[in-house]
Order: sequence, then C-alpha cells, then structure tokens
Amino acid sequence: MSVFVDTSALLAVLHGSDAHHARAARIWTTLLERDTDFVSTNYVLVETSALLQSRFGLDAVRDLVDTITPLLRVAFVTEDVHAAALAALFAARRRQLSLVDCVSFATMRRLSVTRAFAFDPHFAQQGFELVQH
Repeated sequence: MSVFVDTSALLAVLHGSDAHHARAARIWTTLLERDTDFVSTNYVLVETSALLQSRFGLDAVRDLVDTITPLLRVAFVTEDVHAAALAALFAARRRQLSLVDCVSFATMRRLSVTRAFAFDPHFAQQGFELVQH
C-alpha cells in the first residue's frame, strides 16, 4: 500500500509538542509495521526542513534527514508538475491552500496514490483518503 506523507504528518511525528504527536506516532508505527510504501515530494521535504529549522533548530532537520527521509520514496517535482500545481493554485483562489499542497495533489494523482498521512484537511477536500488509524 502506498501512502503520501505530508508536512503536517512529518512535523507531528517528529515533535512531541505538536498537537497531533501522539496520534501521529501511533499511525506512523502502524504504517511501518505494515511495510507501507511511503511517498512524498522534495517540496514537502523542503517545507518540512524549513519549518523544523525555524521552530526547533538544525538538530530537528538532522532527525528528519537521518530517520525519516530514508523511509520515503521521494518524487522530485518536474517542471510540468510544478506548472500544473501553479495553475491549480491560481484556479482555486484560496489563500490557505499552498503551492506545496497543490504539488502534493498533482503528484499523488500522477502516481495513483489515493491515501495520505496528513493532518491537513485539504487532502480530504481533494478527494484523498486520510490515514486515520
């Protein structure tokens, strides 16, 4: 089973101070036990790294790089995916929707990934199933 991993989930897994940490840790452990194919994008990793560094410092970024990133199949965003995501962002005209979100949705569709490990409601709004257990 393939599951897309979003920034919101990565932050929750890595930091006990996150409101979703306990739930995220349980979900992450369950998915690991099921030998899940974790998929994400380099944009998600950049976004997560920037947030970790600004909130918690470089040691937090190293945790991401050393413990989480090796478990992910990272889809590097191509020019056409980036362009499609920008078009979707501008068409949506929603301030709370980010370019990284739109890239994630486009990537999921291109890779036929229907499930997301995320605490961002935009994934469900786009028709993806959120991993809840």
